[in-house]
Amino acid sequence: MKISLEILQVLDAIDQHGSFSAAAEALHRVPSALSHAVAKLESDLGIALFIREGRRAMLNEAGQTLLADGRHLLRSAAELERRVQRIATGWEAELRIAIDAMIPIERIYPLLESFYAAGHSTQIRLGNEVLGGTWDALATDRADLVIGAPGDMPARSGIACRPLCQHSGLLFVVAPQHPLASHPEPIPSSELLRHRAVVIADTSRELAARNFGLIDGQATLRVPDIRAKASAQAAGLGIGHLPRWLAAQEIAAGRLIEKRLDESRPPLPLHIAWRNRQIGKALQWFLERLAEKAVLTALTAEL
Repeated sequence: MKISLEILQVLDAIDQHGSFSAAAEALHRVPSALSHAVAKLESDLGIALFIREGRRAMLNEAGQTLLADGRHLLRSAAELERRVQRIATGWEAELRIAIDAMIPIERIYPLLESFYAAGHSTQIRLGNEVLGGTWDALATDRADLVIGAPGDMPARSGIACRPLCQHSGLLFVVAPQHPLASHPEPIPSSELLRHRAVVIADTSRELAARNFGLIDGQATLRVPDIRAKASAQAAGLGIGHLPRWLAAQEIAAGRLIEKRLDESRPPLPLHIAWRNRQIGKALQWFLERLAEKAVLTALTAEL
């Protein structure tokens, strides 16, 4: 067979990281090994798969088609490995937990301490997702459990969810030097539209990206995470909402000030969501702990 799972992993890494050298580093291999593997595949298939521009490597149309279908095979193979592990022991070899950007990742650390203290050996992988990226992580098998998935669950099989909280504690804040800092309150939407909004980029890969609170036609600055958003706003680069736990710190330090708007945001429902095909013991352990009132209170304080 000309196409193997190994070469699909190589193509996936090159596509994600943008170059052979960066992909080699991610895969813990040398760049020449990846170049040789890709060259052999292209020779075997009799077609080119990449457009090369200097150190950059981009898949051409044929390469994109191959990788799009190949990723389904990679996900199926990874799921097969996890299923065999669960069948053999009941415990997953690895549990992947994604946390929405609005929830500080350190709030899950006490859960991890309890998990490790109980002697469980399942490896835990933590990650951050944004907006629709939380649901997308479950749909595309990047995560087994998501904490804080916002809005409605997509129409995808194999996903279950339950409410976590109503997220209504966002504060609208601007830098003291920003023009809106001196604007009379409440500030109308027509005035907000005149100013750039700092937003966190949705991390969806296959599902439609979502946005929350943007005004149609508003200019944006997209940043990678919630703390980058806070620092960009403190630098006067734009306006936007921040969760109370983070905004309060910036306001106390004098880097941001709160302003009142004439239109309040509706509460945003957050969920705990998980892949519900053959639930292993580690996932079940976390689902049970995340049903405890004290745990939920600690996770959602000042959101």
